[in-house]
Amino acid sequence: MSTPKMELRELGNTGLKLSCVGFGASPLGNVFGPVPMEEAVGCVRRAVDLSINFFDTSPYYGNTLSEKILGKCLKALEVPRSEYIVSTKCGRYGDGFDFSAERVTRSVDESLERLQLDYVDILQCHDIEFGSLDQIVSETLPALVKLREAGKIRFIGITGLPLDVFTYVLDRVPPGTVDVVLSYCRYGINDTALDDLIPYLKGKGVGVISASPLAMGLLTEAGPPDWHPAAPELKAACRAAAAHCKSKGKNISKLSLQYSLSNKDISTVLVGMNSVKQVEENITAAAELATEGIDDETLSEVEDILKPVKNQSWPSGIQRTG
Repeated sequence: MSTPKMELRELGNTGLKLSCVGFGASPLGNVFGPVPMEEAVGCVRRAVDLSINFFDTSPYYGNTLSEKILGKCLKALEVPRSEYIVSTKCGRYGDGFDFSAERVTRSVDESLERLQLDYVDILQCHDIEFGSLDQIVSETLPALVKLREAGKIRFIGITGLPLDVFTYVLDRVPPGTVDVVLSYCRYGINDTALDDLIPYLKGKGVGVISASPLAMGLLTEAGPPDWHPAAPELKAACRAAAAHCKSKGKNISKLSLQYSLSNKDISTVLVGMNSVKQVEENITAAAELATEGIDDETLSEVEDILKPVKNQSWPSGIQRTG
């Protein structure tokens, strides 16, 4: 395929410019099945060739394997460090949660070693709703500020499913403490709740990353995994929407990604990828959106199908893989 120029978007006040499609590296941790090393390197190489510059991982993904594999892939590319932006996380691990200052400080050094990097561009507290938000405010984030001052991380983020955790924390820390939030499953065709929070985040100077535009498999032809915590009526509505798209010769996953990308207030949309084919499909979807726009007719029909379950989320106490 020809190389389309990926749109770059500014991330809050960080000065970083992220490719509008971001590379979610949780699948490199074999969380959705084994990925041979050769395929992993080819996948990351293709992403860089097609101008994806943002890579997101966590020590939780594949119990540290995602970080290790991503580190090996980036090293194999032999491209200047300034040409890619790496985000990892702290506080959530294979054996549970620990947001203590001691653990997150040690966590950064462990991540840097696995990633084979001298610094990470963004370090995010991972799924903060599972911890004490007051500890995040009074202990975790001050520890990350010290790491930022030491140059081990450039910017600080927080991630979670319920949106109220972001306002709780941001209202209680000094301005400039948190540079970015990563929200998942809250900006897609079935759920646009994140949109209501964007003016608040902009006012705080906080950049916005959105992950899982396919709602952890709901907005796919194959459907979600068995463990997906969505209510039966939400699953049924998404299944009907996917079937409708298929009957028209359209793909609901492509439509969903394009819908998420259409919101320019979101700096990047993270999509999990583990094959060259997936990388190329995602890039093509973004390129077609930029040149041809979205399929408004099919989008309107899908929105009608999903209207009864719009913004219906699920309990945040789920154990998810990515």
